[in-house]
Amino acid sequence: MNSVLKIILQRLALGLLTLFIVSIVIFTAVNMLPGDFAQAILGQGATPEAVDAIRRDLGLDQPPVTRYFQWLASALHGDLGNSFAQANFASFVGDDSGVRTTVAQQIAPRFANTMFLAGVTAAIAVPFAVTLGILAALYRNSVFDRATNVTTLSSISSPEFFLAYILILFLAVLNPMLPSLSNIYDGMGFGERLQKTLLPALTLTLVVTAHMMRMTRAAIINLLASPYIEMARLKGIKPMRVIVRHALPNALAPIINVIALNLAYLITGVVVVEVVFVYPGIGQLFVDSVKIRDIPVVQACCLIFAAAYILLNLTADILSVLSNPRLRHPK
Repeated sequence: MNSVLKIILQRLALGLLTLFIVSIVIFTAVNMLPGDFAQAILGQGATPEAVDAIRRDLGLDQPPVTRYFQWLASALHGDLGNSFAQANFASFVGDDSGVRTTVAQQIAPRFANTMFLAGVTAAIAVPFAVTLGILAALYRNSVFDRATNVTTLSSISSPEFFLAYILILFLAVLNPMLPSLSNIYDGMGFGERLQKTLLPALTLTLVVTAHMMRMTRAAIINLLASPYIEMARLKGIKPMRVIVRHALPNALAPIINVIALNLAYLITGVVVVEVVFVYPGIGQLFVDSVKIRDIPVVQACCLIFAAAYILLNLTADILSVLSNPRLRHPK
């Protein structure tokens, strides 16, 4: 058990180091974006003095290194700063009557919406992909296997916005079964929220199913030639039972890895889908913030994306170690 704990601590330390490096990349990339928030908010007719005053009030006149360490120190304490776009500028110049909107307050409901979308997609995609993978392995080289591979590869090869518009055409326009716009709001009932989330969830399902299905299929097929599988077959056990009871448990490590990677994508790769369906998630907020150069919100969104991706990858590594004795005891 000590070796397992050591491996987990090593993975956690590597994850924290990766997140630190990513934070430097995020800060540098965001501050290299063309345009200026002060200029964007005041318009082209703004005087240089007015632009400089706003930059000074927002701290944009400080050296980048100073701003980075201030941002990092605040983020470590859970303070992601104040949104430039939502802030009352009077509060920045000493008028405490102004109401500040923090980045955390702005992101929290959007992140909850994105997590709901990711949860609905995962509830559909994971069982669907694993079932398809098992059936494709059971009937490998059959018409079903070839058709499943062609269909899933076609869906993953198509751009997300294309799949989204195809689903809108068939499920919202020609056959009005689901709403084309996901106008989610606070206080909405679960049933209505689920209905408005289904179309973007189906789009994401088409995107992530192929990876999970093909990994499940490949992992099970690799085990079907094992001696214990041959013995189970010689005992007269049904093929489906052989796969589910004997092959699938031993193929969990690679399947867990690919599922975790696709769950990370459901959180970090939803930007295009949220924009197409006008879904009020963190991806939509990210795009809107980039348009108006709201630097604190953009940095916070990128940091959350990176942290979620790293955390789910660490979870996949740890679960793979725990499910594989050869990884727990490398000697």
